[in-house]
Amino acid sequence: MRMDILELLGLLAGCCTTAAFFPQVLHTWRTRSVADLSLRMYLLMTVGVFLWLVYGLFIGSLAVTLANSVTLVLAASILVMKLVYGRPSARDFDHRPK
Repeated sequence: MRMDILELLGLLAGCCTTAAFFPQVLHTWRTRSVADLSLRMYLLMTVGVFLWLVYGLFIGSLAVTLANSVTLVLAASILVMKLVYGRPSARDFDHRPK
């Protein structure tokens, strides 16, 4: 199977945009800090990436499918961490002024 230059370009672009999520995933995982992350942005991003993945599957594009499969996992990971780490804990309520 011969890969044409456009598919190669798409794979390279997908690698770059997918790799852009790794620093945020690692930072959020290590620090558990999600206060400055926008829930709406990651909700929209995750839905959008899912739709790109479906689109890539329908058109049979390896570049679109592969990049968005990985990006979906990364974006969804950040979204889940935002939901889990963003919840107030009982400890947060212990330090309220009385």
